[in-house]
Amino acid sequence: MHIKSSKCNRFCLVASVTNQEVFTRPDAQASFESLFRSFDPEVQFQYFKSFRRVRISFSDALAAAEARLRLHKSDFNGKEMRLYFAQSVHIGSPRLEPPKPDKQFLISPPASPPVGWEQSHDATPVINYDLLCAISKLGPGEKYELHTATPTTPSVVVHVCDDDSSAPDDSDHDDRPRLPSRPKIVQTRRPDFTNQ
Repeated sequence: MHIKSSKCNRFCLVASVTNQEVFTRPDAQASFESLFRSFDPEVQFQYFKSFRRVRISFSDALAAAEARLRLHKSDFNGKEMRLYFAQSVHIGSPRLEPPKPDKQFLISPPASPPVGWEQSHDATPVINYDLLCAISKLGPGEKYELHTATPTTPSVVVHVCDDDSSAPDDSDHDDRPRLPSRPKIVQTRRPDFTNQ
């Protein structure tokens, strides 16, 4: 957003009021408004409690200037009151413009691809038949050295484990001794909490 200029509004003052009674008590509001009605009987007020500001709109620019000269840094109910001319900011366009299209494709998710963009085609997957053959030759209980050791690097050895998930069937009659199965870890019982 490009801000073109900011102009001083000669018909409007903003009062910085530190006294909170102006925003809560009607009698304090009436005495505050009477200060400005002496300069212009048609003056209008807008109270912004959270900002501790009051916007004062005059019908005459000379009345607004005179009120600022006489009441700026004056005392109101024991607190200092400051007055400023309101500024109106003029933006380049009354509508919000979309971002420039050269960077628009970086927005996630993109509204549309940039001009001239084409989807890249994925290459066909490469099947390594040597790797598949080596994996198919692996058997349980055997070890295979993938990388031999050198003076500076260790060797890489794959130990193939037995498949414990499959149930033994009657057709498996080899004379190899069966490895003892690992003990099953029993989960610790949660203590009982009773309300007393």
